[in-house]
Amino acid sequence: MFRLMFRMLLTIVVALAPAVGLAQSSPEDWTAPRTASGAPDLQGVWDFRSLTPMERPVELGEKAVLTREEAQEFAASRTAANAALDEETPYDTVGNYNQFWMDHGTQATNRTSLVVHPLNGRIPALTPEAAARRAAGSEAGRGLRRHTPTPGGFVEDLGPGGLQVRCLVGFNSGPPMTPSAYNNNMQVFQTDDHVVVLNEMVHDVRVIPLDGRPNHGIPQWAGESRGRWEGDTLVVETRNFLRETAFQGGLTTPQLTLVERFTRSAPDVLTYEATVTDPDVWTSAWTYSVPMARSDHPLYEYACHEGNYGLYNILAGAQTNPEANVMTAEEAAEEAQRR
Repeated sequence: MFRLMFRMLLTIVVALAPAVGLAQSSPEDWTAPRTASGAPDLQGVWDFRSLTPMERPVELGEKAVLTREEAQEFAASRTAANAALDEETPYDTVGNYNQFWMDHGTQATNRTSLVVHPLNGRIPALTPEAAARRAAGSEAGRGLRRHTPTPGGFVEDLGPGGLQVRCLVGFNSGPPMTPSAYNNNMQVFQTDDHVVVLNEMVHDVRVIPLDGRPNHGIPQWAGESRGRWEGDTLVVETRNFLRETAFQGGLTTPQLTLVERFTRSAPDVLTYEATVTDPDVWTSAWTYSVPMARSDHPLYEYACHEGNYGLYNILAGAQTNPEANVMTAEEAAEEAQRR
């Protein structure tokens, strides 16, 4: 009964809410705010939830932009589908979140994909080597639960769940940042010679110098970022990654380089654009864009494994009874269908 009432309320909210709220243009008399020193003011908490898919669905062909009605219909259908997942994810599921904890949002832009380049709205093809690595990883994790380390360890081989299972990096915090299941929030702080990007997910922090200093070349989990202003846009270039990140399921390599652009495009919108280049993974560079909405809420601590005594029991149980980490045939079929 509660779920039925919830869905009825959700349907009403979605029907009344503007699905393309983040796609609105700036008022003609609006100018981007400035800090005391005259730099564009990007400060605040920004919410990057979006129902718009990363890639354009193949069936849409060359259709890059939806009408307002189409965008509303799409947002309503995706929101209803997310709510319906409660039926598939019982509240008593052990070791997993149900949809109560998810926060996909209820809005979509009028674009058919977050990818804006290539113009087909699709991520470029993988290199043969990257395709082989992905196939090998899928084979190694076949039949295992998402966060189960593959046979052999918990250090180098982190299993299908990637680096986020050890809370080393967030699955959406990047860099680059991508809309995901929850904790789609970040905060920007500014001084005259630094910008700080604080992500709610795994409380990742990037301190980005603006003074033109050279890269020191020391590999880091989140790479090494350097920023500069181009007009009203903050341009951040990041390189020197330690190894793969959580981005795109851990496909990236230390050869990854990023160019991120942050622009105040409307009073309550910060447009975020990321150009991704990794010659060891993709056959060409590609770019996606996400409109971030200003939020009046603070960021909350994401403690991850802190105080997680269940983790000890999970690992001890896996060692004692390895078969407990293997899916049944029915579970494996369901997981394959979800992927």
